[in-house]
Amino acid sequence: MSPIPTDVDVLVIGGGNAGFCSAISAAESGARHVLLIDSCPEEWAGGNTYFTAGAFRTVHHGLSDILPIVNNLDKELAAKIDVEPYTATNFADDIARICVGRSDPDLSRTLVDESNAAVKWLAKNGVRFQLSFNRQAYEIDGRFKFWGGLCLKTQDGGKGLIEDHRQSARRLGINVLFSTAAKRLVVDVASKGVSSVVVENLDGEYQFRPKAVILAAGGFEANPRMRSQYLGPDWDFAKVRGTPYNDGTCLEMAIRDVSAKQAGNWSGCHSVAWDANAPANSGDRAISNEFTKSGYPLGLMLNLEGDRFVGEGVDMRNYTYAIFGKAILAQPGHTAFQVWDSQMTPWLREEEYRDGIVEKVTAPSLEELAQKCAKRGLRNADRFVDTITEYNEAVAAFQEENAGLKHDPSLKDGLSTQSSKRKLALAKSNWATPLTHGPYLAVKVTCGVTFTFGGLAIDHQTAGVISSTTNSTVPGLYCAGEMLGGLFYDNYPGGSGLTSGAVFGRRAGRAAARHVRESRNPTARI
Repeated sequence: MSPIPTDVDVLVIGGGNAGFCSAISAAESGARHVLLIDSCPEEWAGGNTYFTAGAFRTVHHGLSDILPIVNNLDKELAAKIDVEPYTATNFADDIARICVGRSDPDLSRTLVDESNAAVKWLAKNGVRFQLSFNRQAYEIDGRFKFWGGLCLKTQDGGKGLIEDHRQSARRLGINVLFSTAAKRLVVDVASKGVSSVVVENLDGEYQFRPKAVILAAGGFEANPRMRSQYLGPDWDFAKVRGTPYNDGTCLEMAIRDVSAKQAGNWSGCHSVAWDANAPANSGDRAISNEFTKSGYPLGLMLNLEGDRFVGEGVDMRNYTYAIFGKAILAQPGHTAFQVWDSQMTPWLREEEYRDGIVEKVTAPSLEELAQKCAKRGLRNADRFVDTITEYNEAVAAFQEENAGLKHDPSLKDGLSTQSSKRKLALAKSNWATPLTHGPYLAVKVTCGVTFTFGGLAIDHQTAGVISSTTNSTVPGLYCAGEMLGGLFYDNYPGGSGLTSGAVFGRRAGRAAARHVRESRNPTARI
């Protein structure tokens, strides 16, 4: 156990991307004694960030704007890349559309407007960025086409991002304590600010008296009781994608101790199609994000009764994968099968569907595939075959009327099941190619919950936590990351979670350092 610091200017609670961004920003902004604590042991360092693919959604002006911060590109490769600019209008429109018009306008505007600067700030602080060829580009006619408004990731994904953050923290002299959980926030009666924080580690309780506190301890996705309470029935069946330490404790602590105002979509969360054989209550730190199964736009998803239940091609994967876990959870047995034929399997991402990670069900015919799936929970093999056959007939009818359309997974290609001769009750409106070429592949999936959307209300300018009793910020208390409420509703644009952690963590750190200076020198406020 590391020694307990006696002098703390800024205390950061939570050691994921948002927490480290907050701590680094505070130290850069002049806070001399920054301490970051995390309730997890060091072998679980990184929070949910560790389990991500490291994708960052950001405004950019095209490849020339991105080139200076990526390390996996040379001139020859750059000449084969198509990356359309992603403007502030594009980002804002995606948030408005994907979050059903409910995202707090101040929060979303801040996220959009500062996304580019935040990513470049991270790069300046040693975060290694790359173009995400493996997840966000398809090679078509000799060119790499990036799609879905997303092109950046960190080297080695979330694991690499946490490595880079920890190295930056060491360089800045930031203390980090693991197995140290925040238990209580003590409020000063006169100032209404947090006067001290009671924490507990393996040796007992300690009381810190920081001048500023930043909450960045994640949501409640690893707490089955809170999932059932807020997300609704059956959410205790969802599998946890990330850390088991995001249990909502700090959310409840802030609401209880400082009357923190609650905000956002408490019945909403980010959830994905997840390997049905994955661990139930936490992610696997070795396999990590490879349990994600996001190849459904290339094929079909059928429930245990043999029926389709989502429009697999309704939008680009970046805009649907965070809600399709919920759709799977609502199916019989909370599971489903993803299905492809041999024409589409080469397009599946290797890290999600490679041998040794996923149990593959293969067969030369659909009938035999259905029988094999029946041994793994499929309840109606005949309906399974009929559904795919009906789909194939609808695709054939559409192709007969639209012979000029070409399959292109990098854009909405318009290949559909809906024609003048044949229409399915549930359309596949893009990437509808027939499943007619064996061998066939099926993979069983369930719902993996990533993070929850309900959280604390903040002032978007400072990331200061707002009190429900005064409707003003609690002096010296800030919040960033998944604890922040009001940004995402129902869904989220892929890659914007890490960007949010950086944008608001950076703001929280700056504001906390300023609060420390003012507390040392009250005349600095004038």
